[in-house]
Amino acid sequence: MSGAAWHARIVCGKEVGAGFLVSASRVVTCAHVVRWSGASEVTVTFPNSRESGPVRATVAVHGGWAGGAADPGDLAVLELDREVPVEPAEFAPPGAELGGPDAAAPTLVAYGFPKGYDEGMLARYQAVPGALVSDEWRQLEAVTAHGQPLAPGFSGAAATLADGRVVGMVSTVAGARDARVGRMLPTQVMVRYWPELCELVPTSEHRPDAVRRLYSLVRRAVVQGVACDPDRLYVDAVGLFGPPLPEGGFASLGAAAGYVQWEVPGTEAVDRFADRLRELLDARPARSAVAPSWSPILVEIEHSGAGPDQVTVEVSAYRDGHRRRVGSRRLPRTAVRAYVQERIDEAFTQLAPDADELITFVLPREWLNEPVAHWECGADDSTPLGCAYPLVVVDRSRHRSGRLRHQLAKKWQKLDAFPGARLHRVECGTPERPPMLRKRLRDDDADLAGFSFPPATARPRFEVGLNTPVPVLVWPRTGCADTGHDGPCSGAAFLDELAAAVTGVPPAQLPRHVMALRETADADEDPDRHWARDVQLLWDDPRRFPEPPASLHSPVA
Repeated sequence: MSGAAWHARIVCGKEVGAGFLVSASRVVTCAHVVRWSGASEVTVTFPNSRESGPVRATVAVHGGWAGGAADPGDLAVLELDREVPVEPAEFAPPGAELGGPDAAAPTLVAYGFPKGYDEGMLARYQAVPGALVSDEWRQLEAVTAHGQPLAPGFSGAAATLADGRVVGMVSTVAGARDARVGRMLPTQVMVRYWPELCELVPTSEHRPDAVRRLYSLVRRAVVQGVACDPDRLYVDAVGLFGPPLPEGGFASLGAAAGYVQWEVPGTEAVDRFADRLRELLDARPARSAVAPSWSPILVEIEHSGAGPDQVTVEVSAYRDGHRRRVGSRRLPRTAVRAYVQERIDEAFTQLAPDADELITFVLPREWLNEPVAHWECGADDSTPLGCAYPLVVVDRSRHRSGRLRHQLAKKWQKLDAFPGARLHRVECGTPERPPMLRKRLRDDDADLAGFSFPPATARPRFEVGLNTPVPVLVWPRTGCADTGHDGPCSGAAFLDELAAAVTGVPPAQLPRHVMALRETADADEDPDRHWARDVQLLWDDPRRFPEPPASLHSPVA
């Protein structure tokens, strides 16, 4: 064990923890070990590898841990600034920590870094059989009364068998009252929060080469934006007599592949799933030269629960279909803009050199009219963000809805073939009730809804657009403030101009097209009177955000 070079020591601010290398550039650890990554540098070292010096890292995947000792999702994946010459850890099949029907639970070894032992220490524990604690943790108990306890510094350490194979990750260290007890996330729980781990954790039925082929094809499909329905692929793979489609379907292609690997008996379904995906990739026509392959920089804002003025802000960047977290912090509303400006600039360092950047603000519903496109690029650059980059907003509730994500993904598969967007007008002077509007948008299979008024003017009607799978919504931030009027108004004029501006524009091109409109308005002799001055674009393509919020129950959802 002491010679295994893949064990990692992680420092983030005042926090010291452990982790383990799972690929040439990725390390798994606990989310609480890197809780201060928004303000402090994350440094990873490999004490048993003399060839590998300290390496900087960023948080690429966050399991959703909310900050409490009993909160689920305490997992993070770190992306190293460079690859390291170290063989990654290997995993044992799920449940190996419990032994067999006729064998006692094996001794598990954890390599951690308690205070005063930067080179590391070993702790020996056993897993307690039976149910998981809160369907999340496997309880650990010390093998001896006098050995090294799971003290602070062991969080994130791999729990391994005697042969070095990983069965879980230490997540809760021994308490002051009982130093003999701790907890770990077993592998079947870890994959809930990072479905890509399914590729690395062996299952007894499947050949390793078949699993590698499956996930290689999934990655290709995600990066290339191939149009495929995960639910249909699953049904094709399992056949008429296979397990039924899980309720709600699959939020991503990776989730469907993981479910086939872990939950469907036999090996045939994995092969059929991969074969069908390969057919779709081979049959896919070349991507249009005008269709961007967007690499989003994601700015997520949500209420922190600490008070009406306090919000949590998280900034991430997507590269090659993977999400890399740049920073996260709780802030008063007045400090959000400056923090976002700094983190967006840092997020650009995570994008590929040829990436088509897309600034995406995921906002609470009451923030959707926030003038984020007018925020300056930085303290030394007064250029509005919406004039410097394609910039869109997304409704946070919709972003978290598995139902709407699934419906929107199917809608975008159809839109890829459309030569131009079709504007569906939502006028402020008409008596159309919300149920009538909902029916019209569904019957017309609307892809672009243009509102003549800002959200607060007629909130129930505006929310129909948010709660219906309409991929694109456009409105004037400052427009008609009263829907109860007759005759022409500024909102109707806005829709007239918008219709002329977007006719014939492919939906995938709208973020860039709206950026050009904003630039034109900003350069006008009287910018405040230009119709596109305050245009707000909600553009929602779930395929650009391939890592969905993790389920707390299904191991691969």
